[in-house]
Amino acid sequence: MDTRRGNPVGRRFRLGVELGSMPPAFFVAVEEAVHRTLRQGPHGWQVPDCEVTMTHAGYWARQSHSHGTFDKSMSSTAGDFRNLTPLVLMAALTRAGTRVHEPVHRFRLEAPGDVLGTVLPALARLDAVPTDTTGQGGSYLVEGEIPAGRVHALERRLPGLTRGEGVLETAFDRYRPVRGPAPTRARWDHNPLDRKEYLLAVARRVVGR
Repeated sequence: MDTRRGNPVGRRFRLGVELGSMPPAFFVAVEEAVHRTLRQGPHGWQVPDCEVTMTHAGYWARQSHSHGTFDKSMSSTAGDFRNLTPLVLMAALTRAGTRVHEPVHRFRLEAPGDVLGTVLPALARLDAVPTDTTGQGGSYLVEGEIPAGRVHALERRLPGLTRGEGVLETAFDRYRPVRGPAPTRARWDHNPLDRKEYLLAVARRVVGR
């Protein structure tokens, strides 16, 4: 992901093969499957910034038994490429490596001066990082950044930390790589990271049609 101000670059699909190397419908199936697969990366989160280049292409041309009609069991179909693409793409993503990012908010916290010694350790426990602390008469203004996932916890604790006198403002700032082990999210489709499970699921889906 491009983390400049948290703005994703986007997902792109490019061809590194000749357009005539496969029927147009097969390329469409591959591109659709690429974008669908990128909605859930190796950790279950979407991959917002990725350029995928198709470098090889090949297929079994339309075939049938002698004097017979088209037999899809002997010929490649768009569905074959739609089913195969998640396996190939996920293997490529795993080899290339991905990083899970999290949203980070800026915060401004105004609190009475005599509770500063309690507030700062509480911020640290919430993974907040103060970048500036300024005295304003009998109060302090603390500015810094905090993971978006911890903002609600800070809001809940603030009244108790500041005797109800604290004022908190937060706003989205950017994305940053998650510190420590990358969190995962449960997948809502067949898992192409598990080749056996995925192929069994695809086979059941094909047979059930």
